[in-house]
Amino acid sequence: MGLCKRAGIVHHFIYMKFFNDIYRPDAKVARFLSVLVLSGIAYGLYRGIQDNYLAEIVHISPFERGIVEFFREIPGLLVVIILALMYRFSDSRIFKIGSALMAAGLVGLLLSSVNFVGVKFVVVIFMVVFSSGEHIIMPVKTTLTLDLAKREKSGAALGLSGAIGQLGNIAGYVIVTGLFYIMSRIGFKRNDIMQFRIIFAAATALMTAAVLVSLALQETTLKSQRRRFYFAKKFTKFYMLEVFYGARKQIFITFAPYVLILQYGADTSIIAMLLGICAVFGFFLNPLVGRIIDRLGYKVVMVCDTLILIVVCLLYGFSHRLFPPHIAFIVVCVNYILDSIISMASMASNIYVQRIASSQEEITATLSTGISVNHVISIFIALMGGWIWKVTGIEVLFSLSAFLGLLNSVYAATINVEKEEVKTPSGT
Repeated sequence: MGLCKRAGIVHHFIYMKFFNDIYRPDAKVARFLSVLVLSGIAYGLYRGIQDNYLAEIVHISPFERGIVEFFREIPGLLVVIILALMYRFSDSRIFKIGSALMAAGLVGLLLSSVNFVGVKFVVVIFMVVFSSGEHIIMPVKTTLTLDLAKREKSGAALGLSGAIGQLGNIAGYVIVTGLFYIMSRIGFKRNDIMQFRIIFAAATALMTAAVLVSLALQETTLKSQRRRFYFAKKFTKFYMLEVFYGARKQIFITFAPYVLILQYGADTSIIAMLLGICAVFGFFLNPLVGRIIDRLGYKVVMVCDTLILIVVCLLYGFSHRLFPPHIAFIVVCVNYILDSIISMASMASNIYVQRIASSQEEITATLSTGISVNHVISIFIALMGGWIWKVTGIEVLFSLSAFLGLLNSVYAATINVEKEEVKTPSGT
């Protein structure tokens, strides 16, 4: 017992030393990190069942799925304006409001997980509420992390908070995979709504706990820069790259899971398992992708990743015509994971902005505007994609995604690294 006690003391000492090395001595970081863990697991649970819930319980068709995504992405488009309107609030208060909105969205989805007339409309409303909280939190979470960290340990703090959130997501996906597998073995039917209610209830409880913990966060006077939009001529290529990336990304995010569910019969446990695998790859490969960008340069990575994407898209759209059903299913699952890995290379465009920007404020403003540009094209691609699937099939839909990838590569190839990496006066 004495040995165990001493081991515990040593472990606690190492733990405290690690966190004291990264964060300010007066920072109550345990509360903030607890919120990230709780909300991360809640998000993993929600995301793990989202597409199967829409397809199998709410009976959202591929065309309607595009409409759902159109409304779900609107908060991302408006987030810059929303944050500008909340200029009187500190970032910590905005963080609490965003967390509360996510919890409210989950409560609504839990209560609406029954069959009644108009359920589709109600489900979309609460998905938008959840999405609003999610998008509001995104930028302020970074600023709060940096505020809690020692100045010289900013990178370590961002890396740690990102890793904690990612591990929470993975835990959520694993829970969904395991729970649905167990329920299928003990007699639950695939479209039994009770399975989804259990997950919604667990996600709601965790997100509510996250909100309660966030209320205990110390109030700060920190207010990040909240300009509505920022456009400068020298960032034109970045904005165009965001258009191409937003379009092709939206096709995969919205319709790739639906292909697995409707075309290949993937159940909830399989979708959650694939999401979990993608999250694990993201956790381990993100630093490697960053080093590749540093070594090869952002231009090379931007060109090459979308060339690989072309093959991924074509296999996703045509595997059912090229292979037997069981082989096609495996190929599509592998391509789903590959797309997630390829998406990590999108950080190359952020490096491009950093290299041609004149100040840190300009970088932040440009990247925020890039998110809005990304979402403008995303919401329309979601609508168009659903219509294309309905009228022509998945072959044309994913051929379009491949074509957008080709355009992305061609446009990225026009970047003149030596000429454009010159600090020039910016304009709005």
